[in-house]
Amino acid sequence: MIKLEKIDKVYRTETIETTALKHVHLHVEKGEFLAVMGPSGCGKSTLLNIMGLLDKPTEGEVLIDELEVNTFGDRKLAKLRNRKIGFVFQSFHLINDLSVVDNVEIPLLYRRMSGRERRRKALEVLEKVGLSARTKHFPRQLSGGQCQRVAVARAIVGNPEIILADEPTGNLDSVMGAEIMDILMRLNKEENTTIVMVTHDEHLAEQAHRIIRLFDGSQVS
Repeated sequence: MIKLEKIDKVYRTETIETTALKHVHLHVEKGEFLAVMGPSGCGKSTLLNIMGLLDKPTEGEVLIDELEVNTFGDRKLAKLRNRKIGFVFQSFHLINDLSVVDNVEIPLLYRRMSGRERRRKALEVLEKVGLSARTKHFPRQLSGGQCQRVAVARAIVGNPEIILADEPTGNLDSVMGAEIMDILMRLNKEENTTIVMVTHDEHLAEQAHRIIRLFDGSQVS
């Protein structure tokens, strides 16, 4: 589902050059749950951004579902990203002035779909994550765990084949974190969703099918 071939990522300014990733070679199979671990600043989020087509490598090839995306323009990348990939971030990235259901509908605004169909799909996934009673609430009226469930609902509303989760439990206590992890594992097991999760939590990582570790931008296991 995801193939990274000899990926390098270098950030350059006029005065400094920073290597974020060095010769990363990684294949993620369809339906796999992969955990990515490593110390802060080792390149985990950069790796996820390249997988999610939010950033481009300096060198190397990226394939998503056998499509070579290196030559894709911004519009084509955005369309592929919207269809194939859902994102869950540590800090939720919800829009405070929109209700829960309106936040969840956002990815569907870029598809040819009626307002009624968008609303139906949003309500459906909110029920799946246990928030059917909170659809008209606003993010500021929710707990951190509830906000992250909204973020998960937004990530899956378009039925993506891939979910990329960057420290999805990082701002949550252990109970709420376990609930988010349970939702991700159910998506993986019941819907065969491919999941790549960045985490610092060894216990959570051990629940994935496989763990890879980064150190100073290099894959060490």
